[in-house]
Amino acid sequence: MADRYLSFTGTAPGRFLTRRLGLPQPTALHRWSAEHPSFTGELLHLGAGKSPLDGPDGLAAVLARTGLAVRARSERPVAVVLDATGVTDIDTLAEVHAALHPVVRSVARSGRVIVLGAPLDTADHHQAAVQQALEGFVRSLGKEIGRGITVTLLRLTDANAAESTLRFLLSPKSAYVSGQVIGIGGAEVTAPADWALPLAGRTALVTGAARGIGEAVAATLARDGARVVCLDVPGAAVELESVAGRLGGTALALDITAPDAGARILAALPSDGLDVLVHNAGITRDRRLVNMAAERWSPVLDVNLASVLRTTDALLSAGGLRTGGRIVATASIAGLAGNAGQTNYAASKAGVAGLVRALAPTAAAEHGITVNAVAPGFIETKMTAAVPLFIREAGRRMNSLGQGGLPVDVAETTAWLAHPASGGVNGQVVRVCGQSLLGA
Repeated sequence: MADRYLSFTGTAPGRFLTRRLGLPQPTALHRWSAEHPSFTGELLHLGAGKSPLDGPDGLAAVLARTGLAVRARSERPVAVVLDATGVTDIDTLAEVHAALHPVVRSVARSGRVIVLGAPLDTADHHQAAVQQALEGFVRSLGKEIGRGITVTLLRLTDANAAESTLRFLLSPKSAYVSGQVIGIGGAEVTAPADWALPLAGRTALVTGAARGIGEAVAATLARDGARVVCLDVPGAAVELESVAGRLGGTALALDITAPDAGARILAALPSDGLDVLVHNAGITRDRRLVNMAAERWSPVLDVNLASVLRTTDALLSAGGLRTGGRIVATASIAGLAGNAGQTNYAASKAGVAGLVRALAPTAAAEHGITVNAVAPGFIETKMTAAVPLFIREAGRRMNSLGQGGLPVDVAETTAWLAHPASGGVNGQVVRVCGQSLLGA
C-alpha cells in the first residue's frame, strides 16, 4: 500500500503544512535502481586520533575504490566517513565532535555518515570507554540528523576486510539501515571478479520465496549473479513457479517443517553444493499470552526457529554448504525489543539471533562459513497493508527515517551478507528498520 503521507510531504503544500504543524517530514529515500545504481558526488574523509588504518593499502585506498570522489574538504558531500579507530581517550573523543559538528548540516539528502571505531576487546578501560561512547554518539546522531541520511558505526581493524561493507553502506542499497553497530573481523577476503555480479557462479537457496521479502531476496541475489533455488510451501506452488521462472531459477515446493526437509533440499541442490542459504520462511499467529493456545504457539516456533535449526544442521553435517558459504537468517526487531501480542513470534526470532551468535564462530572455524541475520522492522508488505490504519501509520513513523521500509531493503542487506567478500562479517544481527525507536 502506498505511503500517502510520505507522498504528501514531498509536495510544496505538504512541506508547508507539516512544518507549521510540527509533523514528521520524511524524505523519500534514494534506493538502488538499474538506472541509478550508485551515488554520485563527493565523499568527505575525516579522522579523529591517530588511525591504525593509514597506509598505502589502507582505508584511503579502499574508499577510493568505492567510485565516489574522496575529499578532505567538501561543500556538499553525499557521504562522510570519520575514522575514529584511533580514539583512545577523552581528548581524542572530542575530535569526533570537532570533525562532524561543522559538516553534518551540509550532507546531501539520503546521504551517509559512517563512523569507524575499534573493537572493544581492549584491556585499556579508558579506550574501551571512549570507543563504547561512539555507539551512543552514532545512535543519537542517527535520530536527529534527518533528511533521509543514515548513520552507522563500523568496528574494524582491517579496512580491506571491510570493503564490501563500505561499498554497501556508501550506496543506495543501504537506504533503510541506520543506527547500527556492525563488527568486522580481520578475515582474509578475495574481491569478486566483478563487483556488479559478486554471486556469479554461486548457488543460493531462499526459503519463503514465493512472495514478499523472500521474493525480493531471491530477485536481488539473482540480480547479483546467483543461481537461485526458490523454496516455499506446496500451497504456494503456482506463485513459486512464477518467481523462479522469472529469475531463471529452480522452484522447490516443500514444507520446511517436514522431518525430511533437509534431505530433500540436499537432493534438489546442484552436485557442487550450495553457497548461500537464506532462512526467510516465517509465520505469525498473534495473540496475547493469556489468550494464546498451544495451537498458536507451536507452529510459529516450528516454522520460524525449529526448521531453521534442523535444516542448518542437516546441510552442515552433510557438507551441503561449500567452504566460503554464507548463512543468512531472518530475525526481527520484535525478537530484539519485544512486541505485545507476539510472545511466540518474538521468542522464535530472538532464538534466530541466539543461533547466529552461537553458530558463527564454529561454522567459520570448521567450515569457513559465515552466519548472520537481518532483523526487519516495519516493512511494507501485504501483511502490513492489512494492519489497521493508525497502527500502520505508527509503525511507519516510529523510526528515524519516518517511513516504512520495502522488501528490497531487507533483500539488499541479505545480499551484502551473502557477498563473497563479506567474510569478515560474522555473527552479526543487523536491523533493517530505519533505526526503529523501539528497542533502539
